Amino acid sequence: MITVLIAIHVLICIGLILAILLQSGKGADLGVAFGGSSQTIFGSTGAAPFLNKVTTGVAIAFMITSLSLAFIAAKAPKSSIMEGKAKTHQERPLKAGDQVKAKPESSGIPSDTKTEGK
Repeated sequence: MITVLIAIHVLICIGLILAILLQSGKGADLGVAFGGSSQTIFGSTGAAPFLNKVTTGVAIAFMITSLSLAFIAAKAPKSSIMEGKAKTHQERPLKAGDQVKAKPESSGIPSDTKTEGK
């Protein structure tokens, strides 16, 4: 289900990009005054109203698929690959009067008292 929704969402994204890129800019009408094409394919008004409706429809579909994917992701079970993997060693808290007995070889800090090889 989610795979199909993602595929539809990607196709809608591509359609939205194409619909936006096919629209003419605000300065495109100036080119028609100097001998540009008459844009008779889409009618006498040009492609602007048609592409505006297509862009609006595709944008609405984009919003619907985005919200659907967000809703599905929020309802998905929360699981992690890290669950149960880490085992921490927790020491008991020190009380007043307890002494810490640390072994020099376990501390990881080099000690000058030991000399190796002599």
